[in-house]
Amino acid sequence: MKECTCLNCNCINEDLALKVKKDMLDDDILFDIAECFKILGDSTRIKIIYALKLSELCVNDLAFITNSTPSAISHQLRILKQAKLVKSKKMGKIVYYSLQDEHVIKLFEIGCEHIEEL
Repeated sequence: MKECTCLNCNCINEDLALKVKKDMLDDDILFDIAECFKILGDSTRIKIIYALKLSELCVNDLAFITNSTPSAISHQLRILKQAKLVKSKKMGKIVYYSLQDEHVIKLFEIGCEHIEEL
């Protein structure tokens, strides 16, 4: 292994560190990923995502399921919708919510798998 010659650096393998640095994703993409995980970092929003994984639901149903108020659920749904994690469709006077796509389900399932392994 080649020792690093960077100033003020304790790198052990400069070649590897430089390769990884070159292959890093753009800061804007990493920021957006971090923002997505922040949004998923709320237990009420996770409950909503899990409920919507099981079925398309309206605000009142989600409020009942999560032991919350329709107002609080509407607020959380607005955040999830802005993050493009859920979508809505209006049928008559009622708005039904569902997950945006399979990626949201995968994120949830990977989180569950990780927790179950701990």
